[in-house]
Amino acid sequence: MANLDETLMMLKELTDAKGIPGNEREPREVMKKYITPYADEVTMDNLGSLIAKKTGDENGPKIIVTGHLDEVGFMVTQIDKNGFLKFQTVGGWWNQVMLAQRVTIVTRKGDITGVIGSKPPHILSAEARKKPYEIKDMFIDIGASSKEEAEEWGVRPGDMVTPYFEFTVMNNEKMLLAKAWDNRIGCAIAINVLKQLKEVNHPNVVYGIGAIQEEVGLRGSKTSTFKVEPDIGFAVDVGIAGDTPGVTEKEALSKMGSGPQIVLYDASMVSHKGLRDLVTDTADELHIPYQFESIPGGGTDAGSIHVTAKGVPALSIGIATRYIHSHAAMLHRDDFENAVKLVVEVIKRLDRETVNRITFE
Repeated sequence: MANLDETLMMLKELTDAKGIPGNEREPREVMKKYITPYADEVTMDNLGSLIAKKTGDENGPKIIVTGHLDEVGFMVTQIDKNGFLKFQTVGGWWNQVMLAQRVTIVTRKGDITGVIGSKPPHILSAEARKKPYEIKDMFIDIGASSKEEAEEWGVRPGDMVTPYFEFTVMNNEKMLLAKAWDNRIGCAIAINVLKQLKEVNHPNVVYGIGAIQEEVGLRGSKTSTFKVEPDIGFAVDVGIAGDTPGVTEKEALSKMGSGPQIVLYDASMVSHKGLRDLVTDTADELHIPYQFESIPGGGTDAGSIHVTAKGVPALSIGIATRYIHSHAAMLHRDDFENAVKLVVEVIKRLDRETVNRITFE
């Protein structure tokens, strides 16, 4: 693998960390390690979302930049008498991307390798072979010969299961392939936003947040936003890349490398017009590339942020990513760098007067 610079090392550690909803300790520790040098204080809400505070003007408005710590994965629900593991999905999975994939079961005694299995196609009827195999009929094989052996190795119902994949810099070194880009890239954006603001005067208090349990209902962004009571909220997440074969512009417009996505609309939120205008005006002024996106289904933490407490003007900023909610997703490093740059420049402009104008005009 190419030598990893400081940023790539951080991205590798974030994506390598294992953390499905409700089990975010490992990615939280990585995020904490990287964000603490740039924060005045690092705390948590009662459910486990990480909140890193950086004060510019302590009397200024409060701004949150929220990525989520969790990734889609699985949970062991049962061990059968032969040592095979029944499981359920945690977060959204498409059954066509799961079979024969390697996974890691995280137990109290350490990590165990498994593979997702099914009945072989050779013994299925011709009719059954044409259909995608149902998730409920899949199992995880850890090579155990009995329930007792699996238990001896430390496997218990409730254990977290994550996809196994090696962080990879592609031949085009801007292209990065890894598990869990959804949404460790958002956590990385929050870290680097605080990093860029380290020696900078900004007219507000900024919070970099690693929210928990986004994939199962935007839960940690609700509790962390409630704790901070911000004036403005940004959710930084992945979005659909529309630049692969077969995808029409009607289905997805965004291209990797063409700048962060400004999400106009999704199933969880209509973006705040005043904030959207400030962000796009700032990008235009500074020649930071961006692209508009609207997604009829799905949502981001902004869906929770904007309806917390008295309401928070919010915007979702996305990184166009291929193959999300699978073992390996791909994104473009320039989009990450430009998202950080854009959020930092907008934060510098968010003084009390501007926030009041956006909120109450």
